[in-house]
Amino acid sequence: MASSTHKAKGKVTGSAGRFGCRYGRFVRKRVCDIEKISRSLHRCPKCDMESVARKGTGIWECRKCGYKFAGGAYQPQTPTMKIAQRAIDRTVEEIRK
Repeated sequence: MASSTHKAKGKVTGSAGRFGCRYGRFVRKRVCDIEKISRSLHRCPKCDMESVARKGTGIWECRKCGYKFAGGAYQPQTPTMKIAQRAIDRTVEEIRK
C-alpha cells in the first residue's frame, strides 16, 4: 500500500527542470541550489535592507540605496570573504587600541 507522503515525480527539479533528464541528478540539484541563492535578495552592507540583487558575475547592487559592490559569483559574501573581513576587523581593532 502506498504512503500518502510520497512526493510526485519531478517536483524537486526546480529551476534545473529545463535540463530534463540530462547531466545527472546531483549536477541538476547543485544548479538548482546555486540559482536559488543567487536569485534571492540579500542584505545590503550599506543600508542593511534585504534588497541586494545580482547584476552579473560578481557584481551586486542594492535596489534601495543604489550601492554597487563586488562579491562572489553566486552570493555577495563568500565564506572566504567573511574570514578575511574578520581578520581585517581584528587588525583595525588592534590599531585603535
